[in-house]
Amino acid sequence: MWLLFLTIAVTAAVVSCVRVCRAAAVPLPGDAASKAPSPREPDGPTLYETAFLAGGPDRVADVTLVSMARQRRLLLAPTGWATVVDPVGRDAVECAVLAAIGPGGQHRIPAVREGLARTPTLRSLADELVATGLTPSAAGRTGVGTAVRQVRAATLLILLAAAAALWSGPQDRDTGLLLAWFALPLILTTGTWAMARGEARPAARWATTAGEHLLRRAAARVTPAGCGQRAGARDALTALALHGPRTLADPALRAALHSSGA
Repeated sequence: MWLLFLTIAVTAAVVSCVRVCRAAAVPLPGDAASKAPSPREPDGPTLYETAFLAGGPDRVADVTLVSMARQRRLLLAPTGWATVVDPVGRDAVECAVLAAIGPGGQHRIPAVREGLARTPTLRSLADELVATGLTPSAAGRTGVGTAVRQVRAATLLILLAAAAALWSGPQDRDTGLLLAWFALPLILTTGTWAMARGEARPAARWATTAGEHLLRRAAARVTPAGCGQRAGARDALTALALHGPRTLADPALRAALHSSGA
């Protein structure tokens, strides 16, 4: 009986690790030509592109909300609510944010993020970045993550199979030898899992290598005081786009975004 459990453990380990290797071997758009000049490089990516490459649709929503709040066109409450003061958007993304807030003029910030992510404006922004090789497609973003989750599940399955083999086997069986057999697939899955996590780039979910190159260029343009109290509006928003709400000097804005799950 223990051979059946061992076969299940080995099969799960091999299949899940092969899937990780295959997913990791698929080149993302822009990785093969990460050093090639991008049409955006003379001026760098736009603020919305920077936010998307660094943090996806949620970061774009946060940058837009904070930008409008700084201009007193939105009120962001520390409890995580956004209230419209000026219902006129100045660009397509602002109009999409106002549409996500809704005709009532007030909405929870998490709902605004979710609504903005579903708008044609954000889909168009994402499609443009995919077409230029700066962000992976939706399938590319989820491929490696799904494979890693399968390795994690296989690791749990191996542990359960080993426990079942111990429980079902005769009492006089050599437990050490039995566990040694199950240790082989366990080492394979845990090693693959550790390497996959170690090799993953922090921005890999939203930016290809070419996209990360543009993010570094954008970060280099932010002044040393870009995150401080005296930061210019543009530098402060760029820092927010790159690094998230923790860069905000205004505690009320930080509380509004963090209390809503940022």
